[in-house]
Amino acid sequence: MTEAEWWEFDSVAAMAKQIADDIEFIIKQAIEKKGRALIIVPGGSTPKLVFPTLAEREIEWPKVTLMLTDDRLVARSDKLSNFGLLTKYFEKTGAELVSLIDESLLDDRAAAGRAADQKLASYKWPADLVWLGMGNDGHTASIFPGPNFDEAVNGPRERRALGILPDPLPPEAPVARVSLSLSALASAHTVMVVITGDHKRTVLNQALEEGASSRLPVGRVLGETEASIDVYWTK
Repeated sequence: MTEAEWWEFDSVAAMAKQIADDIEFIIKQAIEKKGRALIIVPGGSTPKLVFPTLAEREIEWPKVTLMLTDDRLVARSDKLSNFGLLTKYFEKTGAELVSLIDESLLDDRAAAGRAADQKLASYKWPADLVWLGMGNDGHTASIFPGPNFDEAVNGPRERRALGILPDPLPPEAPVARVSLSLSALASAHTVMVVITGDHKRTVLNQALEEGASSRLPVGRVLGETEASIDVYWTK
């Protein structure tokens, strides 16, 4: 079983404020300790509530690198792009924003994954924070149950990114992805998981109970994590 500390909130708004507070603290602590912070965040609906508040905080943003857990293999101008969301809120802060997508490789997910992996090798790992979301099927980042699952969780430890084609494709975003690998996600100094609703709570509890042998992607990632795990949950 994987241990995690649960934090429950009365509303999404209250949860979003606490997430922003905690990320600000982690960033400032990392900058004080080593001069820079590497923060990894997801796309999705909850970040849209957190990002505006976080971007307004008095942080030494030029000393912060923001990176995504995963992104859709589309141009950054596409409405499906997570990097477009990151840019919308943080471009004016002066933070370094790292895209996982090479727009010359939109038709080749394997090559796009290799390019992202080579790019990420130039950064100092592990990350100070990985913020994970989770889907109803237990996927996290773009590590889905299905044909790419074993490749994503059992690949070389030094690999930090790979191209993935979910099967079946999610109807709301039926495209290939580039995702950080299990080793990149699990190695972070701090890991937070943010979920809403009773169903996701049940799925995450199952994943934690199964631990590192889980067939749920989030369970495998968290089972490999040596850092403390904080779960933020609201209905």
